[in-house]
Amino acid sequence: MEEIKLIRPQKLHEAAVLDYKEEYFSNGENDLHGSSLLTEMASYDAWLAHLAKQADSATVSSDWVAATTFLAVRQRDQKIIGMIDIRHYLNDFLREFGGHIGFSVRPTERKKGYATAILRLGLDYCKTLGLERVMLGCYKENSASASTIIKNGGILTKEFSHEAGKKFSFIGSICHSFSFLVMLK
Repeated sequence: MEEIKLIRPQKLHEAAVLDYKEEYFSNGENDLHGSSLLTEMASYDAWLAHLAKQADSATVSSDWVAATTFLAVRQRDQKIIGMIDIRHYLNDFLREFGGHIGFSVRPTERKKGYATAILRLGLDYCKTLGLERVMLGCYKENSASASTIIKNGGILTKEFSHEAGKKFSFIGSICHSFSFLVMLK
């Protein structure tokens, strides 16, 4: 695995981000975790405006929390390898179902150790926010995410089932999920 860094999305990343998004769709995936609603925005510029609004607790949507979204970029060739969205604090919904972090790795770059590195860098950022512990969740079926969280010090705190609602990709079904806690030192 090659070295990566986290950077904030800017206008100059538009073509690379859209390519990243298209790779997901071409791979038959509709959910792009850690992207702060990229797939739901009308345009790249609208997404950048959304990110700016979401990054500040004074302007964040009333039903959400302040968050910072990063692109995980391979240093050698500047290719976007993944994305990570770091929530600065939790609301009731996130405390119950989501956690502080959502992340993804592009399909062609999986199983190379990038997810573990992206999450490690994200946890480092959480320390700069003053967080002492970070909650992460994943679907029980997603053993790759569970393994990534455990490699970064995650301890399974609960296993639960819940009916999926609008905020979940499996609308109308039952989701089986894990919740993990990572202690930051």
